[in-house]
Amino acid sequence: MLRGLRKQLIIWGTAVLVMGSSAAARGETEKIRVGYFPNVTHAPALIARATQRFESRLGEGINVDWKTFNAGPEAIEALFAGGLDILYVGPSPAINGYVRSRGDALRIVAGVASGGAGFVVRQGSGIERFEDIKGKRVATPQKGNTQDVALRYLMKEKGLVSRDRGGDVEVFHISGGDQLTAFLREQVDAIWTVEPWLTRLTAEAQGRILFEDEEFWPDGKYATTVLIVRKKYMEEHWNLIRTWVKVHVELIDWINGNFTTSKQLFNEEFERETGKAFPPEYLDRFFARVVFTTEPIESQLLESAKRAHAVGYLGKQKLDLSGLYELSFLKDVSSKEDKKD
Repeated sequence: MLRGLRKQLIIWGTAVLVMGSSAAARGETEKIRVGYFPNVTHAPALIARATQRFESRLGEGINVDWKTFNAGPEAIEALFAGGLDILYVGPSPAINGYVRSRGDALRIVAGVASGGAGFVVRQGSGIERFEDIKGKRVATPQKGNTQDVALRYLMKEKGLVSRDRGGDVEVFHISGGDQLTAFLREQVDAIWTVEPWLTRLTAEAQGRILFEDEEFWPDGKYATTVLIVRKKYMEEHWNLIRTWVKVHVELIDWINGNFTTSKQLFNEEFERETGKAFPPEYLDRFFARVVFTTEPIESQLLESAKRAHAVGYLGKQKLDLSGLYELSFLKDVSSKEDKKD
């Protein structure tokens, strides 16, 4: 059934971008390099890759080169080096990349996902409230990533200091499946992480979710993944990025209206890329905890930037994020949808 559905989705919508058609007519190929992570908050990218939805809409002259990463900071470095044109990434690495490049490297063009992050404590760790991490070993996926900023900021609020800064909380950086191994071997006492690891740490390592990030934001809304583009590429391929955002909006709408099929497609693609599929009950938890949305959630993201600045991740200069967003593509799609209504 999925094979037939994938074929239908590939065929679905064959409108071709003008520049793609022109390139094909000249026998040329335009490559667009797209980065993402094989995890739940990047599910739209995995589903898009599985169904070739973008390829079918961009035209024969456009080749989508998908690249996988394990954490945001390393993906941002690839974008800096010109190795990526579009990237699905957490808000903190996006902000850091913008600040480091003084606004010259990237722009956020849409939201991707909200939710799916939280703080998991190991059984027997003795942690009953966040303040109990004093004297403990705590981990995040990577230094400077979104969960790392959240951890550092809450520690600052609670008067806790990491060992590398003279305090008594030992902070590690552990990505992917190594988080599960560290829990099972009692190498860390708590991890601030994102799905699928919240579910796997609780189901397979008897961890307990002390809190989820939604507790810290109005209406429980916070960006976990955003869609960014390399600024120079955007300026040189404006129409291509416009089409990408349009298809992105359509894909998010389709996912939210077809959860059962979306779970299956995500799981199949995840297995293809990692060699392991998730049990159905895991998928239900993932999709219940993560909200797929194109909303940029600007106010929360800008507040996250202030928090990253407060913990010393964005230097000492005054923050200027006035050019961080380029939402004209998103607004263009929205205005056209309004006219249809």
